[in-house]
Amino acid sequence: MSEQMSERRAQLDHPLIAVPSHDELAEQLFVRDLKLYVMTRIEPVQARIAAAEQKASAGANNTAAALRERMGQHESFSTWLSLKRESQRQLWSSVAASVERQAGALEDLAAIEAPLGSVRTDPDFAVPDYIRRGDIHLMPGGNAHDDGSILQGAMMDRGGAVYMLGRNGGMLNDLRGQTAMAHVLTRFPDLNPARILDMGCGIGTSTVPAATCFPGAEVHGIDVGASMLRYAHARAEHLGAGVHFSQQSAEKTDFADGSFDLVFSCVMFHETSQAATMAIIAESRRLLRPGGVAVHLEVPLLHDNSDAWVELSGELEAQYNNEPNWRGALSADYRSLFEAAGFSSVETGYQATSPAARSGPFRYGPESEGVFRSWFVASGVA
Repeated sequence: MSEQMSERRAQLDHPLIAVPSHDELAEQLFVRDLKLYVMTRIEPVQARIAAAEQKASAGANNTAAALRERMGQHESFSTWLSLKRESQRQLWSSVAASVERQAGALEDLAAIEAPLGSVRTDPDFAVPDYIRRGDIHLMPGGNAHDDGSILQGAMMDRGGAVYMLGRNGGMLNDLRGQTAMAHVLTRFPDLNPARILDMGCGIGTSTVPAATCFPGAEVHGIDVGASMLRYAHARAEHLGAGVHFSQQSAEKTDFADGSFDLVFSCVMFHETSQAATMAIIAESRRLLRPGGVAVHLEVPLLHDNSDAWVELSGELEAQYNNEPNWRGALSADYRSLFEAAGFSSVETGYQATSPAARSGPFRYGPESEGVFRSWFVASGVA
């Protein structure tokens, strides 16, 4: 076993994550299993019904809107949608109760003496409309909620592990960050970045892997939520990573031109807007020194608008899980967007999932290996 993998196995969580009681854990596991049942047992049935509906209506109007109207005639379709949304609501309810019970202890743990990194928030920060319009993932208060505490970040951390059914790196929730860094090592093995920026860093689950993969780099993370950033800073400190967090929009930051050698993001675009996506890619280019690299990772479910069920599923994800740019992010032409922003050597494809960046695997190509086994990544050189 590699040294990196041994360290990874020894560090399955961190001291700041909320620890549920016996009853709280039972409730969270129930919600996890309910979500898994809805996803793996009920949803495939709906897909088969949709396929039959499309076949029966061949030659007719087969748009997503038309398919939704026909699916609405099936009682099981409404049941599936209700369970999909209610299981998500129950997730946050169970996690919030556990986090609030531990509020005092978590705040004490977040008081870091002699920190390695820093956190900078802005009381006058204007939250983008696509964040304000709805609570993303149905998390009460959403990504930008801030009551002066770290509790919104704590809820996102524990809730993320349950929400992802443990498949995103367990309690560390860092599989996507590790995979983004594995992509850097795959496509740009000679890159040794001195300064790194994680855009849309959330609670730092993708930022810490960057600091761990490139320990000599100065690492920054930006996001819209002050509570999340305070939590991210304390979380990173408990994991031994000195990261500098600041409350900013990835569309326009206060960093100088050419400030970074590596700019990256993990599953951020589907939580923004189409206009924001273009602005963020352009901002990535502005922030990179000549020869610097941008890496943007997204969910591996890109589609070409040719299948009405795929289209409808995307619209339902946006509607029932408050994903503001799900359809836009999954149908964007990232190669064209990168090239329009001035990037060269642009590649789009799928990076094999890595639990520890420097241990690989270092596979990147045009075909997806499946959900959670690979992630869509677009990258280019400034």
